[in-house]
Amino acid sequence: MPVESIPVRDPAFYQRLLQQYLLLLKKYPILTKSVTSGILSALGNLLSQGLRRRGKGSSLGKGLEWLGPARFAVYGLCVTGPVSHYFYQCLELLVPSSASHCVLKRLLLDRLIFAPAFLLVFFLAMNFLEGKSWAAFQNRVRTEYWSALKMNWKVWTLFQFININYVPVQFRVLFANLVALFWYAYLASVRK
Repeated sequence: MPVESIPVRDPAFYQRLLQQYLLLLKKYPILTKSVTSGILSALGNLLSQGLRRRGKGSSLGKGLEWLGPARFAVYGLCVTGPVSHYFYQCLELLVPSSASHCVLKRLLLDRLIFAPAFLLVFFLAMNFLEGKSWAAFQNRVRTEYWSALKMNWKVWTLFQFININYVPVQFRVLFANLVALFWYAYLASVRK
């Protein structure tokens, strides 16, 4: 008697989910990108914490610092989503694909203007969300900013090259957030 395989997951569910996301992206682009950024940022922080805990041999559920994902969710929702949306839109206007050397110009704008400013905003927002003082922010910038920016340039340049030049503009925030999800996991594995 032949054994029949039963699908574990319904592929139609994922197709409907994608269709719903695309509809929301079309109707409410900023809100959709912001909520997606908030969710993926929080998941990235949880993944980072989980990998750190696993590396220490601790159980994954116990001892998670829940304010971390909350802070990252707020940052993704209020900063990453909307700021990235407008940055990619402006990039299309400032350097259209018809411009000469547009690939290089877009990458240079992102890496030399946007990335340094966005990293500084990240430091400032996290400092505020953690309830730390202005002096703590200044100290963090003085001690961590340059090394974080250099690592950003090393890791993110290839992904941003692909994102800015080959990913359709409406999916660029999502692409960057998915890369960030794995970036947090990488950072956690390096810190072990």
